[in-house]
Amino acid sequence: MARGVISDTEAAAFREDGYVLVRGMLDGTETGLLARAAHEDRVLDEHAFGRSDGEGGTVRLSLWNHPTETIYGMIARCESIVGSMEKLLGGEVYHYHSKMIMKDSRVGGAWAWHQDYGYWYHNAVLFPWLASAFIAVDRATRENGCLQVVRGSQALGRIEHVLTGEQAGADLARVKEILERLPLVYVEMEPGDTVFFHANTLHRSDQNKSAHSRWSMICSYNAARNDPYQESQHPRYTPLVKVPDSMIRQFGERRFAGGEGEHVWLAESRDTTAKSLRK
Repeated sequence: MARGVISDTEAAAFREDGYVLVRGMLDGTETGLLARAAHEDRVLDEHAFGRSDGEGGTVRLSLWNHPTETIYGMIARCESIVGSMEKLLGGEVYHYHSKMIMKDSRVGGAWAWHQDYGYWYHNAVLFPWLASAFIAVDRATRENGCLQVVRGSQALGRIEHVLTGEQAGADLARVKEILERLPLVYVEMEPGDTVFFHANTLHRSDQNKSAHSRWSMICSYNAARNDPYQESQHPRYTPLVKVPDSMIRQFGERRFAGGEGEHVWLAESRDTTAKSLRK
C-alpha cells in the first residue's frame, strides 16, 4: 500500500530545496497496476498529443482536468498523495490537472527548462501556491531522460518564459546564470518513487535515446485559497474528495472508458500553455 503522508523532515526538505524525492510512495503492486493500465490504455493513447521540444524531438502526453473513477483518479485522490500536498501547501488543495508523459524509447522528446508557474500564472492564478507529484511509472535514469531540477530555484520567484519549440521555456540567458549558482540534480527514480516539487522549481528533462521507455504520471494541485479569478484551460476550485490508499488496488484494472467528456480531457486545441507566448 502507498506509504502514507510525507514526514516533517521531508516537508522541510521541500521548503528548502523546492522538491523532495520520496522513495516507494506507491508500492510494487500499485505501480505494476498503474504501468499496465497506462501502457495498455487505448483511450489514454487516443487523447495523446505532441509538443516539439525545439531540439528535433517531440514530447507526447495526455492531460485531463478532473480525476475520474479510474486507477489514475484514485492515485490523484489517495490519502498519501493528497495528504502530502495539504502538508506542503498549508491547507486544503484541489486537483488542478493530471497528465501522463509518454517518453517512449529512442523517440521521446525533451522538456525545456521551465517553471510550472511560469505559464500557470497566465491562468489567472495569483499566488504560486501549487505543487506537483511526479510519479515514476517506468524506471527513470539519465540515459532515458529522467527529471532534472535546480535545487533551491523556487526561491527565485517566477521567471519570464518564451516559446521553445512548442513549449513554454524559461529565459535561457537567466537559466545559464542560475546554473552557475545553484546545483543541478538528476532525479533518477524507480517505479513508484515520487518527486513532490514546487510550481516555481526549475526543471527539465532530456530526450530519451535509450532502449527503455520513461513514462511518468504527474498530478498537480492548487491551494483551495488560491482559486483563480477567472476561467482558464484548467479548473477553478473544485472540492476534492480524498479516498483511502486501498482504493488504488481496488481500481487497479479500471482505465479510461472513452465516455469521459470534453470537460475531463484537455484536448490539444484547448491547450494554451505556450500559445500566449507566440506574440
